[in-house]
Amino acid sequence: MTLGSVDLAIIAVYFLYVLGIGYYLKRFSKSGEDFFLAGREMTAWIAGLSFLAANLGSLELMGWAGAAYQYGILAAHWYWVGAIPAMLFLGIVMMPFYYISKTHSVPGYLQLRYGESSRALGAISFGLMTVLMSGINMYAMAKVMGVVLGWDMHFSIWVSSITVAIYVALGGLRSAIFNEVLQFVLIWLGALLIPILGMIEAGGWNGMVNKIQARLHADYTHLWSTMGSFTDNPMGIHWTGIVLGLGWVISFGYWTTDFLVVQRVLAAKDLRSAKLAPIIGSAFKMAVPFIVILPGLLGLALLPADLHITSADIAANTGGHSYDEVLPLMMVRYFGPGLLGLGITALIAGFMSGMAGNVSAFATVWTYDIYRAFMRKNASDDHYVSMGRWCTILGVLVSIGTAYLVMQFKSIMDYVQALFSFFIAPLFGTILLGMLWKRGTRQGGFWGLLAGTLSSIGFFIWVKEVPSALSYIALSTHAKPMAENMYRALWSWCICVVVTVVVSLLTKPKPVAELTGLVYGLTPVPSEGHLPIYKRSIFWAVAVALVFVVLQWIFW
Repeated sequence: MTLGSVDLAIIAVYFLYVLGIGYYLKRFSKSGEDFFLAGREMTAWIAGLSFLAANLGSLELMGWAGAAYQYGILAAHWYWVGAIPAMLFLGIVMMPFYYISKTHSVPGYLQLRYGESSRALGAISFGLMTVLMSGINMYAMAKVMGVVLGWDMHFSIWVSSITVAIYVALGGLRSAIFNEVLQFVLIWLGALLIPILGMIEAGGWNGMVNKIQARLHADYTHLWSTMGSFTDNPMGIHWTGIVLGLGWVISFGYWTTDFLVVQRVLAAKDLRSAKLAPIIGSAFKMAVPFIVILPGLLGLALLPADLHITSADIAANTGGHSYDEVLPLMMVRYFGPGLLGLGITALIAGFMSGMAGNVSAFATVWTYDIYRAFMRKNASDDHYVSMGRWCTILGVLVSIGTAYLVMQFKSIMDYVQALFSFFIAPLFGTILLGMLWKRGTRQGGFWGLLAGTLSSIGFFIWVKEVPSALSYIALSTHAKPMAENMYRALWSWCICVVVTVVVSLLTKPKPVAELTGLVYGLTPVPSEGHLPIYKRSIFWAVAVALVFVVLQWIFW
């Protein structure tokens, strides 16, 4: 397809607008607090929408549409059981520790709780994961432009990346947050068209289900009823992998310890806003499958079989299409002039949202937890802001190189979940024990985090070199890559926790006086008892939890 003048105008206006926001907000980003944490002035709604938008990038739009085509509605688990409980836990339980300690980052909390060695390990791991993740957004955007418009991959990557680098370097986190809220709205406006038009063509939900069953002769549209056996569902996974590997380790690890999203909540203006922000984000998160998962299911029902949609490695050899191209193919199917411009703008917005989230988080962790901690401890605040701006540019350039790594995986979501099992799963074990167990020691935190990370990477290499090892890691030879990721994350978390506990019991803990503000039971948290019940964060958390349970029952 080709872009008409209206389409090009929509895209051009968007680029000019986001650059204008960055230029305007530069005047408000003079201090380190302003640049790295937006001055801690964000309302609960702004922080909550930015919290979600930082996660809702091209990765989500393209990756999970492709995963839904590959695995069916099971992909929705990553939005519901794999997100909602963890987001509510972050708001109610963990935000008081992050916010009251006034840390600039999650590795910063590791330093306060466990010491410099754990902070260094956590910061290096997070920095590595961030630049690897950034490449996904670049790859996803280039894929869309190539499939829909035939644009050159390098052109797509560089134009969008330079734009993100400019507006984040100018306005810091404040610029990223305001653009992410804009991008959140654009993503919904552009992406909602596909499920609406697709459901009309398919004849509603029942019509779509009937078409899928007639084509595949398998159940792709139930969340839980096929999870009693490894062989009854397209993912080759048991419910234990979803509940424990995804719902517990991966989900809680990502939403409570990944600084990419936590940074947005730390920018809230007060503790109550910081607690409400993840809860607001969780309410919108429950609706996201309708613009992300549903297009993949509609692709299963409606896209012609002669497109030969399969894994990336097979598609490259046969000339077919990969799972990651399902969403672009659906855009080609439905979007005409004007609509195409809006849809492309939505995907560009998604790309920039994910990219800006990664580079702003990377700049903060590098500047505060690596550069200031180990290279230049006593520089001026202006110097650290300058370093943050240059690091933003550097992070974008390094991320461009990582885009090519994504091509080695069958789908970008398999790649992402593998990264989470390496870095996020063990980090969650370390931070959870640090917050809830005062006996955890400096040595326990470091060695537990290191053991969990190395074991996860080791399990990954083991299965790659010895495919039969899959039956030990994922408990079944029928497991697909996504199922393997879930169980690998679970085992690495268990190893991290066991090592942390054992080493802590053999070493001397910190004095209790040094743990105030860092550990549950030793941290005074302001009560919301004086507020009307409808203004309390726990009230809205319960309301979201009830809707979550209803959704599980509806799609059982």
